[in-house]
Amino acid sequence: MDNATTIDTNAAGEELQAEVSAQSAISPAELDRLTTDIIGALKTVYDPEIPCDIYELGLIYKVDIEDDRSINIDMTLTAPGCPVAGEMPGWVENAVASVAGVGPVTVDMVFDPPWTPDRMSDEAKVALNWY
Repeated sequence: MDNATTIDTNAAGEELQAEVSAQSAISPAELDRLTTDIIGALKTVYDPEIPCDIYELGLIYKVDIEDDRSINIDMTLTAPGCPVAGEMPGWVENAVASVAGVGPVTVDMVFDPPWTPDRMSDEAKVALNWY
């Protein structure tokens, strides 16, 4: 298995913590660019029932950037019965695959831990007037 850089969102989805392997084949500058561009791509995907992007909603739990530039994403939904549950992973895959320099993208739907509004960023809370 390749070394991976793991990007985890915190409970409010506000900050990223990158865990970088000391033997990463991707330079720190390139990892920074990929991280920024992947986050930008994730922010183009919106939950159709909530006028906010999935990143700010806290639906992205983890992004792994492998040394071969393949991307593995763990995400969830606001509710398991979401009407776009079958489509949203494809939207995420397509958005991230459009980032220059990434390899294949895999999106896994996870429901543990369950999503709660506490995962939303302050930006999302303001946009939804949830303060």
